[in-house]
Amino acid sequence: MSFISTGVEYALHCLLYLSKPHPGTTEANVRDLAKLQGVPAEYLAKVFTKLHKPGLVIATEGAKGGFTLGRPPEQITVHDVVLAIDGQKSLFECREIRARNDIFCSETPPDWATSGVCSIHAVMIEAEQQMRQSLAKTTLFDLAQQVVTKAPPVYGTQIIKWFDERPSARRTDKA
Repeated sequence: MSFISTGVEYALHCLLYLSKPHPGTTEANVRDLAKLQGVPAEYLAKVFTKLHKPGLVIATEGAKGGFTLGRPPEQITVHDVVLAIDGQKSLFECREIRARNDIFCSETPPDWATSGVCSIHAVMIEAEQQMRQSLAKTTLFDLAQQVVTKAPPVYGTQIIKWFDERPSARRTDKA
């Protein structure tokens, strides 16, 4: 099982479209984002519910409603998205195997064997801390700039055109 779920990956890809790396893309509905990326809309709706709770996205109402970023992309970190989608789960769960060593038979294991943090667990704790620090340093803006640098200029125009041509963009309010 992955430490970081697929939901985080989908969320980050969707948030990149809302981060306005190209002029004109700031709001989209879940159905369109799902269609664009080949993701089931029902699944993505659950992802957006999780993003909405901590204010990473804001729902807009109306016939053309959808989602916008809840704060500027410079203020949303990858770690914020991981926490919103997956919560604060640990990278490693120590099973205290050291206390079940067969040499100890059915006796209580000696203190030297079980005192303090297991050396394996300590390495995992350090690795998780470093990973979280790295994720907290990278913002949605940083990711969006990488996409802009990597993608050809026409890509932004294609995305805007794609969203503009979607049926949800052509809906009108009828009273």
